[in-house]
Amino acid sequence: MAETTGIRINKYLSEQGFCSRRAADKLIEQERVSINGKVPEMGTKVMPEDSVTVDGESISTKKEKPVYIAFNKPVGIVCTTDTRVEKDNIIEFINYPTRIFPIGRLDKMSEGLIFLTNDGDIVNKILRSRNNHGKEYIVTVDHSVTESFLQKMRSGIPILDTVTKECEVEQIGRKTFRIVLTQGLNRQIRRMCEYLDYRVTKLKRIRIMNVSLDVPHGTYRDLTKEELDEIERLTSESTKEYLKEKKSLK
Repeated sequence: MAETTGIRINKYLSEQGFCSRRAADKLIEQERVSINGKVPEMGTKVMPEDSVTVDGESISTKKEKPVYIAFNKPVGIVCTTDTRVEKDNIIEFINYPTRIFPIGRLDKMSEGLIFLTNDGDIVNKILRSRNNHGKEYIVTVDHSVTESFLQKMRSGIPILDTVTKECEVEQIGRKTFRIVLTQGLNRQIRRMCEYLDYRVTKLKRIRIMNVSLDVPHGTYRDLTKEELDEIERLTSESTKEYLKEKKSLK
């Protein structure tokens, strides 16, 4: 019996640079994807001769040059690729000449560094929860930071039915602190502060992994070869550690 060819629809959309696999799964659930005019089930494979559309528009099988950019997101811009829903979305704001999508999120009222790409594989590597990749933020709150507040933030805060991982927190001003997270819960820093009766008034991400924010507000630059090589090294190492840990649990 001949081996079935083709690749899963979410991986296909990722490899075509349309979106990440996670975003593709959502599109499939929303029945916005078609293969040869029919809505596929999750896990359906795309064959070389198949025609794939999203929202009625054909997905090209022509490989585009990989794009990796670092963008300084302003407050008020939403990290979504769905231009039908949000007016102030990141895609229309940047207006990049080819299709790109953000790696992860920064909420609407936050600013600072975010990566965008058309490479779905790098998205999966960076966002994999086990990778523990550091993201650094400068945060301003509505009243004075205390040593008790810092210690509780470092030790872990119960939010979203879990307890946040231990993290690095350092006071840098009366109402300002620096924090390095290795997980990405929804609105994590804001929720952590709210639990301790603090309200975030300003939140800026200044580093992701080995890349620091170094472009003006509202602008972007390409990631350098050296930065990409280091990201590849970091994601490869963390994947090896994850597989080693998984094997030891068997």
